[in-house]
Amino acid sequence: MNAESTIDWDEIFEYLPGTMVEFKATPGVLHKIDSYEATMVPPIWLLNDPRPRYPHELRIVSRRETQVCDLQTALVAV
Repeated sequence: MNAESTIDWDEIFEYLPGTMVEFKATPGVLHKIDSYEATMVPPIWLLNDPRPRYPHELRIVSRRETQVCDLQTALVAV
């Protein structure tokens, strides 16, 4: 079995680091996603939370501060 074929890429891009979420069980308390580990179950780690979480436990509040990729200025010799 190919492990890469079981990766849910849509979920990975939905729960990017920096995304603000709240627990569905306790709305109003915001948490920031630290990382998404596709090979772990549950896959979502929050800042200042000692255990990983499942996507069904969370509601996305804002992606405003989410950094999708590193953009750096590079000098190009012409």
